[in-house]
Amino acid sequence: MIKKIFVAIIVLLILGTILLFATGNEYIFKAGWLTYLQGKITANIDDYKDFDTRIIETSATPQLWEYHENFNKIPLTNILKNKLDELNSSGFLIVKDGKIITEKYFGNYADSSLTNSFSVAKTFATMLLGKAIEDGYIKSLEQAITDFLPEYNNDALAKTCTIGDLSSMTAGYNWNEEYYLPLNETTKSYYGKNLENQLLKIDFNSTSGERFEYKSGSTGLLAIILTRATGQTLAEYLSKSFWKPLGMEASAPWALDNENGLEKAFCCVSARLRDFAKMGQLLLQNGKWKGKQLLDSTFVAKMTHPNTLNGKIKHPIYGYGTWTDYSYKPPFYSMVGFLGQRVICIPSENMIVVRTGNKCDKRNKKGVIPGVETYIWVDQALKMIKN
Repeated sequence: MIKKIFVAIIVLLILGTILLFATGNEYIFKAGWLTYLQGKITANIDDYKDFDTRIIETSATPQLWEYHENFNKIPLTNILKNKLDELNSSGFLIVKDGKIITEKYFGNYADSSLTNSFSVAKTFATMLLGKAIEDGYIKSLEQAITDFLPEYNNDALAKTCTIGDLSSMTAGYNWNEEYYLPLNETTKSYYGKNLENQLLKIDFNSTSGERFEYKSGSTGLLAIILTRATGQTLAEYLSKSFWKPLGMEASAPWALDNENGLEKAFCCVSARLRDFAKMGQLLLQNGKWKGKQLLDSTFVAKMTHPNTLNGKIKHPIYGYGTWTDYSYKPPFYSMVGFLGQRVICIPSENMIVVRTGNKCDKRNKKGVIPGVETYIWVDQALKMIKN
C-alpha cells in the first residue's frame, strides 16, 4: 500500500510538472525555490542577485551629498525607532534643504548596500516617459498605445488607452494585481522568462481613462513602449537621462526577465539609499539639478499632483507614477514600493524621507497612501527636525 501511494505521488508530480510547462507556468519552480524553500513567503529586497540584470551606469565622477551641520546629532524619536525595528528596516534617511541630516542603517546593511525598490521603479518609468516626450520619441501623454503596440490593433478597448493611462493607472488592462498567490499574473511577471510575450497576450476588459486601478502590468506595457520608442533599453535611457547627470554614487542593477530581455519596469531597480533620495530630490526641485533642467517642470507637476481630466479628479491620491496626499498636513507625495519602500517628498519643508526594509504595515487608511507607517515616517521625521 505504501509503495502504491508513493508511486501515485510520483505520477501526480510528473503530471503536474508536465501541465505547468504545457500551460507556460513553469516559472512556479523558480518562484518556489526563491521564496518558500528559502523560508520566505514572497520576494525580498536582496533578490537582485537571483535574476539576470542590466546595469544602470553612473558617472565616473559621482556627486556626493552634502551633510547638514546637525548630521546624525538628532536622535530618532522612540516611536520612529520602534517602528523601524518592528518592520525590519534596512535604512532610513532624511534630507533637509538639500543636505543629509539623518542617515541610519540596520542589521547587516550599510551605506554601500543595494536594495530592491520594488514599485518605486514605477516612478522612474514615468520620469523616463516625461523625458521621452521631451526628446521627441513620444508625442504626448495622450498618444494612443497602439502607435507602439500594433498587437492591440484589433482590440477595440485597447484603442481607448493612451500612454498616459498606463502611467496614471487608469488603463482598462485586464491584469490581476496579486503578490502572494503562486499562480497569478504578477508572480509570473516577476519570476517568468518572457515578460513581453506575457504582457502582450493580456487583453483590455474596460474603457481606459475612466477609473483608477493599480496594475503593475500597465507599467510593463509602458516599458515596452519606451523601449520601442527610444530604441534604447530602459537601463541605458535611465543612465543617460538621470543616473549620470545626478552623479549617483553607484551603478545599479535593473532586473530582467531573461539574460537579454526586458527590464521589469514595475519593480526591481536595486540601488543605494542615498541614490533613491536623489531621485526624490530631483522631483522636489521640479526637475532641476545643479542649474540644469533634467526633467520638464510642467511634467513634474503633473506627476506629483492628483490626476485630473477636464477638471474631474480621476483619483484623489494618485498622479502619474506617484502617490499623493495633499489633504494631509503637511501635504506630500511619495514613491511607494512593496514591503514598505518609500521615497517621500515634503515640499513645504524642503525635505525628503527615504525608508527601505523587509516589512511593511499592511494596515491602510481609507483614501490615503498605502501603509500607515508612511505617515509615521512623515510625522516623526518632522518632529525630529523641529525639535
